[in-house]
Amino acid sequence: MNYLAIDASTEACSVALQVEGNIFSRYDLCPQSHSLQLLPMIDELLQEAGIKLSHCDGLIFGRGPGSFTGVRIGVGVAQGLAFAADLPVVGISSLQAMAQLAYMKYQEKQVIAAIDARMNEVYNGYFVLDENNIMQVKQLSDQVGEAVTAPELVNDRFSGVVTSPVFGVGTGWDAYSAQLSLLKSNQGTPEILFPSAEAMLSLGEAAFVQGQGVSAENAQPVYVRDTVSWKKLPGRE
Repeated sequence: MNYLAIDASTEACSVALQVEGNIFSRYDLCPQSHSLQLLPMIDELLQEAGIKLSHCDGLIFGRGPGSFTGVRIGVGVAQGLAFAADLPVVGISSLQAMAQLAYMKYQEKQVIAAIDARMNEVYNGYFVLDENNIMQVKQLSDQVGEAVTAPELVNDRFSGVVTSPVFGVGTGWDAYSAQLSLLKSNQGTPEILFPSAEAMLSLGEAAFVQGQGVSAENAQPVYVRDTVSWKKLPGRE
């Protein structure tokens, strides 16, 4: 099966294409340039693989959490391409994609993914490898697998589930090292800071096999944080 995966949910912009078992990919750190980079990267991969978008069987996109603007760009591009080529789509968590990448690169089977969510909060989730070599989010006592949490409360959130330090991925560890460091087994800055579209390929393929593909109009972002609050500037309403 042929799949195109795209992600713009964080500072990284990435695209991956699976064609008859071969993987083609592009990855670039380009904060605030995703709207300029994403479509050219997709065109490059399609040309390199020698196929048209319509030859794909489905489109996989990073649904978030992450940058609100980046997530919206990724979902919008995915919808536009899927409409044009009449492709089903499936959204993949950016946290799950980082956990899957930790398994792909380092054979890690238990991972905490943490992304700096700004405003003194962190997107987080605990992932465990299943029998199909897919990293699955662990449902916690609050029945929320992925959440946005104040960093000082993350230890309590995983209490009783994560009994010893595990492999950590994402930007949240450096942003809130004082509050989170006891949960992480790997020292220093995490080896994996951002999700990649290449890791999303295996996750998306598994989702399509399970019948989770939807039409383009049903592609939805997952922000985790539903509302954004901010302090008003002096003199502003």
